[in-house]
Amino acid sequence: MNRSRKLLVFGGLALATIGMGYGLYYALFTEHQTLDGMGAALATAFVRTAQRNLPQAHAAIDAFGRAKYTYVRQVDLHSHWIGLAMLMIVFGVVFDRVDFKEGTRCWLALALLAGSVLFPLGVIFETASPGAWFPSALAVAGSAVVTLALAAVAWGFARAW
Repeated sequence: MNRSRKLLVFGGLALATIGMGYGLYYALFTEHQTLDGMGAALATAFVRTAQRNLPQAHAAIDAFGRAKYTYVRQVDLHSHWIGLAMLMIVFGVVFDRVDFKEGTRCWLALALLAGSVLFPLGVIFETASPGAWFPSALAVAGSAVVTLALAAVAWGFARAW
């Protein structure tokens, strides 16, 4: 097995392991508390609205929005890591058919791995500091690297036909 295929297969296996481990941790220790908080915030919002206490109702809706923002990103985080990992493993099986020299295929494999790490990492950092520019920039940069590498891989497959 050549270097590019090894990088894709073993990098994909490592990312899948990290993604599944993080998903297990999140499901066991964080998810239920987050869902309870979201439900409590909505219940509080409904009660305060029925009492015509709009400032507290708005505060409860804001609390729900913050919890939902974090919840969605936590779920997206591990699912994207696992999905990108599976894509890398599948590419590792057929990467010899990408019509580029081995050096170029290695750079593409490295770009896929780097982008697949940076994109979800930026997403998790977004939950730690919502609205900060660096986590969003990291996520955007990681997704751009993955997108460009996937376009190059598609072009390599097309050249082989």
